[in-house]
Amino acid sequence: MTAQHYFSATPDGPLERRRVVANLRGRTVTVITAGGTFSPEHVDRGTQALLHAAPPPPSTGTALDLGCGWGPIALALALESPELDVRAVDVNERALLLTGENAQALGLENITPTRPEDVPEDTTFDLIWSNPPIRIGKDALHELLSAWLPRLSAEGEAWLVVAKKLGGDSLQSWIAAQFGPELFVERHSTDAGFRVLRVRRVR
Repeated sequence: MTAQHYFSATPDGPLERRRVVANLRGRTVTVITAGGTFSPEHVDRGTQALLHAAPPPPSTGTALDLGCGWGPIALALALESPELDVRAVDVNERALLLTGENAQALGLENITPTRPEDVPEDTTFDLIWSNPPIRIGKDALHELLSAWLPRLSAEGEAWLVVAKKLGGDSLQSWIAAQFGPELFVERHSTDAGFRVLRVRRVR
């Protein structure tokens, strides 16, 4: 599957659903995936690293899964915190469809799959979890994070996972330089070549 497919609003090829058993922070669930989305065969290693490293989400408030794919991060958040308002954002219409279907199948009513442009500009987030689409290129990735990281609430945190070989360390340096005194970024952990970064507002 090429990057073009899952970064596209309307992926090529027919929608052929498949069932996958996934472990989401200790909860084993059966989900529906399909080609034309990111990592349709399983929960990818980077997302696993993020789900393993991040602390429990808040019980209430608003959370963002940025680049949701078929929904593993959004589903993990909603399963752990049923009263948390989870926005699952992606440009890929197939990804949003599958995230919605998976949420419905698991009885999760607190997930809203949505396109980026449909999130009100004044919406802030108490939590952002993301395995960002690093392969869209550095400039596009920086533009993406510049649009969403400033939406952290006063007490909000973002947890990002990026492969070291794909620029995890340089991304940490860029966030520190780009957001200066407003946001603090640190490397929380390293897991099998993936950097898990924690970003929070300077207090």
